[in-house]
Amino acid sequence: MTLREHIVELRNRLLISVLAIVVGTIVGWIFYNQAFEFLTKPFVTSVAEMAKDAGQSKTPQLTFPGVGNALTFRIKISALFGLVMAAPVWLYQLWAFVAPGLHRSERKWAYIFSAIATPLFAAGIAVAYWTLPKGIEILLGFTPLDIQNLVELPDYLDFVLRTMLVFGVAFLIPLVVVLLNMVGVVPAAALSKFRPYIVLVIFVFAAVATPSGDPFTMCLLAIPMCLLFFVAEVISHFNDRRRARRTQELLAD
Repeated sequence: MTLREHIVELRNRLLISVLAIVVGTIVGWIFYNQAFEFLTKPFVTSVAEMAKDAGQSKTPQLTFPGVGNALTFRIKISALFGLVMAAPVWLYQLWAFVAPGLHRSERKWAYIFSAIATPLFAAGIAVAYWTLPKGIEILLGFTPLDIQNLVELPDYLDFVLRTMLVFGVAFLIPLVVVLLNMVGVVPAAALSKFRPYIVLVIFVFAAVATPSGDPFTMCLLAIPMCLLFFVAEVISHFNDRRRARRTQELLAD
């Protein structure tokens, strides 16, 4: 293909992606109440737990910081919903544009990475959503008695999305370790040798990366990451042994 043909193809695929996101945004506008309930449920759950405390006279509330912010927030939620809903379309368009320039082996590894990365990322988001109520409860628990804590919805949304993104990306780190081992960059022996330091780095990363910063959320991020790292280490050992056997066979021939 000529440069002009590549540009035309890119324009067409971008147009299809944008249209899919627009359609998804419209659907998100229609189902805004359900999306709003899903995102605010961790806060509602944490507040309900705090309300059981006899000493808590004023429970925290979600608020809008202005007259027009309710509309802005609805547009933002709808656009986010549309982006997620249209993900299969724009991801396919991206892949269809890039794939013709890849070798067959590169496509194979891309398929394998996508097949493993997607459930891992989804699992990270699920764990984040499950831990959010407890993390929010711990953070809101620092509010002094008789002080009303008014949490602005845009800030709360950023907090929720940042937490989910951190957990999702963190769950992908062991997969990256395996891929680096596959290409010969990180040997399994090095992973075993530096395992205690890697575990320490994982806990430090969890402490820094989690927006809530509480020990409960930190452990719920660090412990699965450690388990996934151990699995990645085992896979790396198997791969190194397979590579060593193949080398010996080649030398024997």
